[in-house]
Amino acid sequence: MKRIWITMSTAALLLGACSKSDEEITSSNEMQFTAVYPTMTRATGDAFETGDAMGVYVTQYAGETPRPLELSGNYANNAKTTFDGSAWKSNPTIYWEDGKFDVYAYYPYSRPASVDEYALTVALDQSTAKTDDAPGGYEASDLLWAKASGVSRTGNAIPLTFTHKMSCMVVHLVKGPEYSGDIPTDAVVRIHNTVPAALVDLASGVVVKNGYEAAQSITAKKVSDSVYAAIIVPQRLDTKRPLVEILTKGVSYLVESSFVFKAGVQHSINITLNDNPDKVKIEIGGEIENNWQ
Repeated sequence: MKRIWITMSTAALLLGACSKSDEEITSSNEMQFTAVYPTMTRATGDAFETGDAMGVYVTQYAGETPRPLELSGNYANNAKTTFDGSAWKSNPTIYWEDGKFDVYAYYPYSRPASVDEYALTVALDQSTAKTDDAPGGYEASDLLWAKASGVSRTGNAIPLTFTHKMSCMVVHLVKGPEYSGDIPTDAVVRIHNTVPAALVDLASGVVVKNGYEAAQSITAKKVSDSVYAAIIVPQRLDTKRPLVEILTKGVSYLVESSFVFKAGVQHSINITLNDNPDKVKIEIGGEIENNWQ
């Protein structure tokens, strides 16, 4: 009788454990997300495309006190969360518990070795096109960041509203009065004297240039026959120096300027070309904050 009682009790405990586990791992208990791109100009309805992946960190409050974001030991650590065309799926899956949480997300997904000084570098050639296996140089260089604070289980997906954390320079080529022919369609545009290496605080989204790295030149992406764009690490060029170069038809047009590349801002400049490279002119245009492609 004693042996039978122990067996039955053990079975009951096992059944209870299985029942609790089944209850916990349900779709309604899964932490789900919606992600809003900073601009609505991309192809899909929510502006992200199938196969896009973001990294997600989740920290759990101690009562009403938020815990700091750490590299490991968080409630969720850099869960790769991929858009399947209709919803975002995390791997590993994140499940709700009682309490409050902070959610940190960044795009595109990577494997940061630090959350305080996540080191990344923008592509030096941002004219490369997207392939089935990798984004183009321009898109891969951008950094989007979002945070949702103090969220708890409501049955709804957690909204993540992303913002740009890098700077963007858009170069418009303009035909000057002394320029013969049409604006060249085969121009190569380079941004000189900027540091391409950045350090990111994933808890705040603050991006600064890595002061131990050297300045280099970046080849911009061609947007149209007369428009080129490049992602730049936020930084300040205090002294006048070579900044933008246009190479076309064997001629180099080089423009010098000081400049402040602001985080989350698209800077627009016009470069007026003339047959004499010494007469090229630069005009600093307006700024667009975060609502750029």
